[in-house]
Amino acid sequence: MSSSHCFSDAAASYVQHGGEPRFLPRVVERFGPDPVETITPMAVREAALSLYPEASNATRNRQVITPARAVLYHAHEMGWRAPARIRLLKAPRARRVLPAGRRWTERFVERADADGLPHLSAALMFMQMTGARVTEAISLEGQNVDLIRRTALLVKTKTDTDSLRWLPDPLVERIRALDPRPGERVFRYTSRFSVNERMAAVCHRAGLPYKSSHIAGRHAFATNALNAGINVRVAMDAGGWKSSVIFLETYAHSVEAGRVVMDRLNTLAWQDQL
Repeated sequence: MSSSHCFSDAAASYVQHGGEPRFLPRVVERFGPDPVETITPMAVREAALSLYPEASNATRNRQVITPARAVLYHAHEMGWRAPARIRLLKAPRARRVLPAGRRWTERFVERADADGLPHLSAALMFMQMTGARVTEAISLEGQNVDLIRRTALLVKTKTDTDSLRWLPDPLVERIRALDPRPGERVFRYTSRFSVNERMAAVCHRAGLPYKSSHIAGRHAFATNALNAGINVRVAMDAGGWKSSVIFLETYAHSVEAGRVVMDRLNTLAWQDQL
């Protein structure tokens, strides 16, 4: 199979079709002019080692092999090269961090409200109920919130496209109480570090284990959506995820999975007897 497309062409097309651009610049710098059909799995693995000589294999996998593999697979889908199987470097399995559950969230919000931090409570609820990243939450301005339609527009998010999020009733009332105004940040915070520092302090006063804004917010959104029976594709679209692999392996946690399966099987068995 011959092709006139280089890696930089494939990378640009990949991003244009909705691919994740975050770690691509250094990979494009390494493979940019190379024709996509000449790039071998071994070349990608060697690039990971040379680009990040001091990093862990987990970092090399995340920042080189995974994005390069995605671009080359996209090139295959475009008919520009044959498919290639690129193995990840051996790395310890990442420890899965459990997101914030309902009781943790209720105690956190109660403590934050008692401490006079309504913007922090509302910001946490916003992330947990919409799947917004902390940087997207703190960048939200009053003109992009429509409390009548119950929507919030995240402008120029991580994927460089605006994203509309729908607001549940309790969140609408929380935001209404903050009196959002055009040109002003809804939650007042200007840095994700400030949000996490405040969260750590509230967790300490409430006697709760510390969970970052990401774990207590976006991470919890994914888990809660799946445990509510929402389709994976719907949950991903609602929270702005592009990769189903990342979504399922990183964010998806089942609660009492064995009991849920047992209940479903019992239901099916009962229906068979009718």
